[in-house]
Amino acid sequence: MDFLSELGIKEVNFGASTGQHWLESTGGSELAIHSPVDGKLIARVHQATEEDYETIIAKAQEAFVMWRLIPAPKRGEIVRQIGNRLRDYKDPLGKLVSYEMGKSLQEGLGEVQEMIDICDFAVGLSRQLYGFTMHSERDEHRMYDQYHPLGIVLTISAFNFPVAVWSWNAMIAAVCGDVNLWKPSSKVPLTAIACQNIIAGVLADNDLPEGLFSLVIGKGSTVGERMLNDKRIPLVSVTGSTSVGRHANEVIARRFGRAILELGGNNAIILTPQANLKMAIPAMVFGAVGTAGQRCTTTRRLIIHEEIYDQVRDALIKAYGTLRIGTPLDENNHVGPLIDKAAVSMFVKAIEMAGKEGGTLLYGGEVLEGEGFESGCYVRPAIIEAENGFEIVQEETFAPILYLIKYRGDVHDAIAIQNGVVQGLSSSIFTDNLQEAEAFLSHRGSDCGIANVNIGTSGAEIGGAFGGEKETGGGRESGSDAWKAYMRRQTNTINYGAKLPLAQGIKFDI
Repeated sequence: MDFLSELGIKEVNFGASTGQHWLESTGGSELAIHSPVDGKLIARVHQATEEDYETIIAKAQEAFVMWRLIPAPKRGEIVRQIGNRLRDYKDPLGKLVSYEMGKSLQEGLGEVQEMIDICDFAVGLSRQLYGFTMHSERDEHRMYDQYHPLGIVLTISAFNFPVAVWSWNAMIAAVCGDVNLWKPSSKVPLTAIACQNIIAGVLADNDLPEGLFSLVIGKGSTVGERMLNDKRIPLVSVTGSTSVGRHANEVIARRFGRAILELGGNNAIILTPQANLKMAIPAMVFGAVGTAGQRCTTTRRLIIHEEIYDQVRDALIKAYGTLRIGTPLDENNHVGPLIDKAAVSMFVKAIEMAGKEGGTLLYGGEVLEGEGFESGCYVRPAIIEAENGFEIVQEETFAPILYLIKYRGDVHDAIAIQNGVVQGLSSSIFTDNLQEAEAFLSHRGSDCGIANVNIGTSGAEIGGAFGGEKETGGGRESGSDAWKAYMRRQTNTINYGAKLPLAQGIKFDI
């Protein structure tokens, strides 16, 4: 495939990069990367060893010492050039995202566009790393706070957004004066290798040091644990399951490191009797089946008022019947494969469990076979009538399963159901009633980090801070003032007078 050669993907690749050079180490085990699209072998990767990791981390430390001294707007200029280089490679990188991960080509291209957008955002941010000035209670004193570069930022990304999550962290961290180390999912390492190849030219053209943007593809049980325990890394951004995040957070907290956790979501859309169903149906379908249900913001629960329940149910079944399932490289298809057969098994088991708990399968649920489905990773998205209290509904199943839940009473009853799970990432309500919308957004409303009105749960823009509450982990990435997490905050007080008054009027005469 031409896009592989355009991106510098070889039959056998190395798993450790300083951003400009690959460590040609073969001491680690080898990954064989197969596409969920057709089951074919794409390429192999030599995983990095712990010795490789030490080489990479040393380069990153050296790079930080230099990079933090460069003015932020000049750091932004480097990010601007990276954004332009990504524009040049948007088509082949989008195709690789689609082929290696399995999301639709439009979503693959959209993910690369998200990388470009965050570069643009970071460039503007490089001139807005502001602090505040406060009035001192003491005569002839000035107080202000400021933000300084933090150090090495480790980004641990998941398979479902193989490149965008890295860019959220790496580009914001870069303009803040940090350097970035990337550990991608071992299920999709080729997209990470491609990104290193794309930006290498920018780094070399600007005579920048090795270690500014580095990569380590290695086993979680060895290299991954070494990273989490490494006191040389002040901040770790983890995207993954709740169990992975819980372990990472415990390890990082023991060494007093910082963590940004983007973990599980169990996202719901509330449909009140005042909902505009013409808008709601497409939003619900895309939210539930986009990326084959493998987004952290995927719509997993529909909380529907009893007055419109039957109408919504029938409309959804009809809409699902029009979905085209097949290779994501064909832009006419709506739904591609799950990431691997283990994900398919999880999908099947979840449907079985829902049935045992009293749920009713209304549509789909089959594993697809035959021509075009040879990889064994394609399923028909499922719709299930369920109760919010079902054990399986309380969990996040990373697959296209949509639970329909009926509610009675007013919007507060629906909000209670929406909030009645341990996850707290994304949420939505469809209503043309202003009071219902405002109640949903109020302090007694949705308890999620993202709350939307008359749009779905997925497809967040980079301009807003992204993240959730409860077992979704906490912390924010991407837009708004999420940049502050990548810096260390300092409060400064300056006495420009000739006396030394103490705060709170304390007297201490000697």
